[in-house]
Amino acid sequence: MRELESTIVTDHADRMTYSGYLDLAKILDAQHPLSAVKGEGGEHHDEMLFIIVHQTMELWLKQIIHELTAAIRFVQAGNLEPCFKILARVKHVQSVMLDQWSVLATLTPSEYVQFRGVLGSASGFQSVQYRTVEFLLGNKDRRMIHVHRHDPDAVRTLTAALEGPSIYDAFLRHLATRGLPVPDEILSRDLAEPHTSHPGVVEVFKTVYTHPEQHWDAYEMAEKLVDVEEQFGLWRYRHMRVVERIIGYKTGTGGSSGVPFLRQMIDHRFFPELLEVRTAL
Repeated sequence: MRELESTIVTDHADRMTYSGYLDLAKILDAQHPLSAVKGEGGEHHDEMLFIIVHQTMELWLKQIIHELTAAIRFVQAGNLEPCFKILARVKHVQSVMLDQWSVLATLTPSEYVQFRGVLGSASGFQSVQYRTVEFLLGNKDRRMIHVHRHDPDAVRTLTAALEGPSIYDAFLRHLATRGLPVPDEILSRDLAEPHTSHPGVVEVFKTVYTHPEQHWDAYEMAEKLVDVEEQFGLWRYRHMRVVERIIGYKTGTGGSSGVPFLRQMIDHRFFPELLEVRTAL
């Protein structure tokens, strides 16, 4: 038997502990399968997986919000370099979230249907954090706030993200301060509205990509944003395919058309000019 090293702390009375620091008692007591309440013969085994996958997704979304909020502050302060690590971290978090769909895909249709009814109208569409991430990346849609009108805290959170600059808004304004000819209509637009592609912005990025040695930090920032864009698209696609695999073409619990609804968003572009510039080069 391996002996404990003499320096390992074994008396935890009145000390900070691993469980205490992470508040594990609260986290590990946050899974409450409802099939045990509404079903017969105890809770369905696979409901625990469904809950934990979605709870961990929400934890990772919280981290992404934390990172994007910091990145926006750095860009607004005219400092792009700290964003490179931040956005690389976001990309890796997105990769972990992408892999989580593989875990959920082990849930078969016959297993899910046995507890799906306890969800009622609950749906990922109602995730405040997911919507906040979308707003921070620039996919603004005021209608989404109305979905949360029953929750004043959610309305405040989403309104702030809707009316504030996305990371792309902040980046374009930063480029303008450096003398790059970002069109005035882009700089003065209502930040609560979604950004739409503009040929003038494509030209700005054409300059950046044609002369990366002169605009190295902007060039790197653009590529980091493309990384995040790509990972988000992969996550959406994998989500759609897992839903298709588990429920087929049933209506979603929140009332959406399910797979067709999710498919509509796969091709959405947060930073359209960063992809269009590749054709222009």
